Amino acid sequence: MAFLGTLCLILVLTTLAGNFANRLGVPAVIGELLIGIVIGPAMLNWVQLNSLVSLFSDIGVVILMFLGGLESDLKLLVKYLKPAIIVATSGVIFPVVIMGAVSWWWGFSALEALFIGVIFSATSVSISVAVLKEYHALGTREGATILGAAVADDIIGVILLSLMISLLASQGIQTAGSQPALGLVLLEQVAFFGGTYLLVKWIAPYLMHLSERLVMASSVTIMSMVICLGMAWLADIVGLSGAIGAFFAGIAVANTPYRHTLADHVEPLGNAIFIPVFFVSVGLNMTLAHLGENMGLIVTLTVLACLTKLIGCGLGARLSQFSWISSTVIGTGMIARGEMGLITAQIGHQAGLMSNTSYSAMILVIILATILAPLFLKPALKRMPVATQP
Repeated sequence: MAFLGTLCLILVLTTLAGNFANRLGVPAVIGELLIGIVIGPAMLNWVQLNSLVSLFSDIGVVILMFLGGLESDLKLLVKYLKPAIIVATSGVIFPVVIMGAVSWWWGFSALEALFIGVIFSATSVSISVAVLKEYHALGTREGATILGAAVADDIIGVILLSLMISLLASQGIQTAGSQPALGLVLLEQVAFFGGTYLLVKWIAPYLMHLSERLVMASSVTIMSMVICLGMAWLADIVGLSGAIGAFFAGIAVANTPYRHTLADHVEPLGNAIFIPVFFVSVGLNMTLAHLGENMGLIVTLTVLACLTKLIGCGLGARLSQFSWISSTVIGTGMIARGEMGLITAQIGHQAGLMSNTSYSAMILVIILATILAPLFLKPALKRMPVATQP
């Protein structure tokens, strides 16, 4: 029952922090992220990232991405699929090459440096989705490109991680747990996206229509959450982020007559409990241990983590005929790091590829880049031409 007190504390503090952030003209997400740092191990140590907090956080990111899918235009996503792939590819190449080279120059071995580049090739679009929703930009062509690029980025990240694990094995380094072959992983992901097409086209409309006929309170909302959680679970099984599965579940349900009703029902549920815990959990990962001795490395990698995505993804957008302003929006929307970066860093740490000190530094850089991303995205959105907004 002690968790109930923790949950109460998180909800009170994130509500107040979001209020102050909005009054200062800063995205509310920033206030919620900072609360996690203040009450977590980095400062007051009131709250730790235990199993219950992690569980609520996982549900929070799933609901957030489901809502993002509900507000997305499927035709717009398909229309901007090609530029999304270009943005994702260039946004992976830049951090792998540049951050890998800088890490090698800093004194890491070639294998360690390459691994650091792979860590920061990942993008977590969950934070950007929250900001895009707050400023009503999910339905723009820039928003569609960011979301599409995030999906492609996740797939590329899985491929790079699988290749990196194979490389570690060839060097005689054992990673934690057994890892499936790359070919099998890709086959499973192809099957997942094939199932996603069936879900959008036939399964979701049928299930939602069926739920309306059930003599049960909130049956339509319950069915939508079954689809959401089921898709998140399947995405996780095939090696993708559960957030990606939830996003496509949102798109599938959005193509039914129940779109607006569900947004009104699910959004209060997410914002009232689970989504604030997700944002706080990001800050709870931060620790200030060994901060002084790694300050130069942390600052350098944080700057590069932001610039490589901003420039890499922005250049990809520019090559896809977006304006400079729109390219900046797309580049800033891809800066945040998250689940895939944390997972990759953990694998490297468990394999003995990184020391405790280096691992703590990588985690801190991931969190700092995630916190900085909304600060860059907001002013970029404000400069976006009115014609591209809904």
